[in-house]
Amino acid sequence: MVAGGAGFIGSNFIRYIFEKHKNIDIVNLDMLSYSGNLDNLKDISKNPRYTFVKGDIADPKVIENIFKKYKPNYAVNFAAETHVDRSIHVGAKVFIDTNIIGVFNILEAVKKYPVEKYVQVSTDEVFGSLPLKSKKVFKETTPFSPNVPYSATKAGGDLLCHAYFNTWKVPVVVTHCSNNYGPYQYPEKLIPFFILRILENKTLPLYGDGKNVRDWIYVMDHCSALEVCLFKGKSGQIYNIGADNEIDNITIAKMILKYFNKPETLIEFVSDRPGHDRRYAIDASKIKKELGWKPKYDFKKAFAETIKWYIDNPKWVESVRKKTGVFNPHIDLWRPHKLTTKT
Repeated sequence: MVAGGAGFIGSNFIRYIFEKHKNIDIVNLDMLSYSGNLDNLKDISKNPRYTFVKGDIADPKVIENIFKKYKPNYAVNFAAETHVDRSIHVGAKVFIDTNIIGVFNILEAVKKYPVEKYVQVSTDEVFGSLPLKSKKVFKETTPFSPNVPYSATKAGGDLLCHAYFNTWKVPVVVTHCSNNYGPYQYPEKLIPFFILRILENKTLPLYGDGKNVRDWIYVMDHCSALEVCLFKGKSGQIYNIGADNEIDNITIAKMILKYFNKPETLIEFVSDRPGHDRRYAIDASKIKKELGWKPKYDFKKAFAETIKWYIDNPKWVESVRKKTGVFNPHIDLWRPHKLTTKT
């Protein structure tokens, strides 16, 4: 069972598993919220090994029915409310429902209907923020220090997983991954948002000074890491996933502008969002040493291929636009606080 398989990382993971494991069937449970899109899996929708079920992990009856009917051997949970801006401007309740109650419901089902492994896909944002010029990195043992409602709810789900393993030996593995990029990413996230802004001849709005650093990983490297966690990971363990690509947001913006041969004057600085973490950096030595995983995609090449994917798939882009009306529903919340266009 894959929960949240119609989203960005989940759909790439399903496609990755289907291509690599010809004997695996997948039940994809997704409520198709604004960022869930069945077009992400249109190419495998008729595959006899694939089943789609519409439902919300926050509904315990939905989870119970999935486990009773399909009796999955493995479970992977991508289903989450993930956009930090939404957790700040729209409200935290839906984040609590999905990221905490939804995880609780899956853990209860796994406890009642045992599986070989349950992988809870989480984020490095649960660790909080690192100083810009420090050499510190997030380790699996780094204490949680979430700064916004999104990361706080993800931390809550992670702690439930820890408790269920220690109390009932539920075979759960938790992963903390750095920022993903690649095809099929909903365009509220930085890279696709900027790509599509350029295609519409619009400015690139950057929070604060644009120097917030993120550790970028190509989505298919993340998928391969989740695969080894699922089949080789030790229950009760946490694995950090990263590719050692620390790049600040202003550099990402300039790389996209350079690809399109556009001037850097299109960068528009806007007032910073509340609780904006300054830097993320992942120490992925544990998964490399214990499970033999390592990233294989070159950042510059995969980054360029990602831009090209959005250019080459206008129908997918348009389907997202029609579904939501806008790419970033929060842009008007901070546009009145524009600071400067200097780079």
